[in-house]
Amino acid sequence: MFGKIKDMYKLQKQAKQIKQELRNIHIEAEFGEVMVTINGEQEVIAIQLPETIPNPKKIAEELVKALNKATKKSHEVAAERMRSVMGDTGLADMLSSKKSE
Repeated sequence: MFGKIKDMYKLQKQAKQIKQELRNIHIEAEFGEVMVTINGEQEVIAIQLPETIPNPKKIAEELVKALNKATKKSHEVAAERMRSVMGDTGLADMLSSKKSE
């Protein structure tokens, strides 16, 4: 039982370290004339818009799509980082089997 508690503490420590690493990863996504940069924790870092906006509705739609694209990429990066931690406990295999259901 002490071994399991020790393993859980180790996993918690690794997860905190990965969370800190994700904060420092910047992910860019572009859609149309809009570029969005977020970090691995899905926090928006920057949004680049065209200098002139002749069609605000189109730019707003592109912004939403770029944000969604960046968020999806960020989830993929975070999942990849966490996979190594979860692999030690067998959780990665369990999650993979749930996805295929």
